[in-house]
Amino acid sequence: MRIWTEPPAKTDVEAVVHRYFDLLRVGKLPEAEQLVDHTSLRHVLKALWTGSVGVDAGEGEASCRVAADAWEQDLSWLRELRLGDFNWGHAGGQFYVEISYLAQTIDVALGFWVKPVDAGWVVSGPSTLW
Repeated sequence: MRIWTEPPAKTDVEAVVHRYFDLLRVGKLPEAEQLVDHTSLRHVLKALWTGSVGVDAGEGEASCRVAADAWEQDLSWLRELRLGDFNWGHAGGQFYVEISYLAQTIDVALGFWVKPVDAGWVVSGPSTLW
């Protein structure tokens, strides 16, 4: 996990999020989890799948539940996700990132924040925003 001894610049934080997302896209999940003070990766992946592949397939709730297990077996769908715009809050410590799937912005964004810890500051998250 990247720890800064003083509050990090937005560009440094965004670079960590880009690296995190790049690792997710190629299926290096443990490495991605190590970059940020992480929430449940399973929750994040399920939300991204539901907001992208699940919607794209036009599946109903019942079949979506059955197919939902498929995202855990085959992570190839992650390669089709892209980061969009970073949207920083006014205070500068919180932001969300838009996500696209097959060049279309999806209804799920990832929220991150910079938080103080004993050793300095870290990037925490992501939360899933619908």
